[in-house]
Amino acid sequence: MCQLEGTKCSFLLCLGMSIIICSVIYLRTRMPTEPRPLEPQHQDPQPLEPPSCRPFSAECKAFLPGTEKGQEWDPHGCQVERLLLKGGLQCSDLIRDLHVITTPLSHEEENYPLAFIVTVHKELGLFVRLLRAIYMPQNVYCIHVDAKAPLEYQEAVRQLVSCFRNTFLSSRSETVTYAGFSRLQADLNCMTDLAKSEIGWRKVVNLCGQDFPIMSNLELVRYMQSKEWRDRNMTPGVKQPTSFRHRTQLQHIEIFGSHVARKLGLKKGPPPHNLQVYFGTAYYALTRAFVNFVLKSTLARDLLEWSKDTYSPDEHYWVTLNNIKEAPGSHIDGGWAGDIRAIKWRDQEGRAHNGCKGRYVRDICIYGVEDLPWIINKSSMFANKFESNTFPEALDCLEQWHRNKVLHQATVPIEPSWLLATLSNSSSSYFNSSAGA
Repeated sequence: MCQLEGTKCSFLLCLGMSIIICSVIYLRTRMPTEPRPLEPQHQDPQPLEPPSCRPFSAECKAFLPGTEKGQEWDPHGCQVERLLLKGGLQCSDLIRDLHVITTPLSHEEENYPLAFIVTVHKELGLFVRLLRAIYMPQNVYCIHVDAKAPLEYQEAVRQLVSCFRNTFLSSRSETVTYAGFSRLQADLNCMTDLAKSEIGWRKVVNLCGQDFPIMSNLELVRYMQSKEWRDRNMTPGVKQPTSFRHRTQLQHIEIFGSHVARKLGLKKGPPPHNLQVYFGTAYYALTRAFVNFVLKSTLARDLLEWSKDTYSPDEHYWVTLNNIKEAPGSHIDGGWAGDIRAIKWRDQEGRAHNGCKGRYVRDICIYGVEDLPWIINKSSMFANKFESNTFPEALDCLEQWHRNKVLHQATVPIEPSWLLATLSNSSSSYFNSSAGA
């Protein structure tokens, strides 16, 4: 019995010692080797530093002043998409961080407000850069977002637009099909909204999300008020060539959000009111009186109804109406006058341009940086097309060149937040010294 009691005591002693030793080892392994400061509870993670902007390419430096003296432009306006998608920003901070111009840059521009229709469906960053390039507080902007665009994209555009009193989303959104009637309807939706605007805009220009301006706002105003265009609409085009008549003589059907197909063997009737059909660009600059005519005229409505089953109706609708004497500001047989877009078409290579330095998509050049000399030397209002993912350096360079021009022409002091880049060893005085020039 005593021997049993002794064995039991030894076992309990060993078990206790084992527990103590294991506890010490556990506590030592859990203790940090160096003391760390206490972290506050429920602290939000700190935002990561934004990646630095791309430096301007060697080809770009030829268009930027100061670089011939060895100075460098330091870009800091490139994180546009990140600013929108992270959310939580106050509008005042967003406008500042996007380097948006917030004051009319001249009395000349303030007294001649323009309207813009911008149709978008992708490339959020490119759209934001386009908007800040054309934005002026005296103008008005209608943004049509394709109904099939991702919800995140739609919400980001809605957030941006809500920060400007003179910028709004179209009251009706279309599911746009390439070359379909829905593309024309999208513009008309914005026109209906713009006709109600209290801003006294004088002319309206339409853009897509892959356009970018060549002219400054001041140059646009002066071009619109020039002797040739002061009271006229700009719809470049000619009487419909024979090779394009199938577009309006044969019936087509729009496959919802996908493509346009020809209805086999089905011919259309003649255009209403014995109209001569013209063919031209889908882009225009229209007087406000002409817009009212389009929205209210029986003739315009009849042509619109007739155009619903045609191919790419926006390429005949505007120019056909602009060749009617009754239309305000009409330009009868004006031909291709009106330098609205700089476009490199594949079939014009070697004649109208020196080839595409980027890549062709649907026979239209997506510009590379080596296309910039051709673009900048054109007298066009806008250039088309750009892609931010494939050739970002081209847009970076054109954007900085354009902002430099805009600020150089200003007659008011330049705000530091308007600068998209700063010249090394310099400041906004580079622009302020030339204000009013």
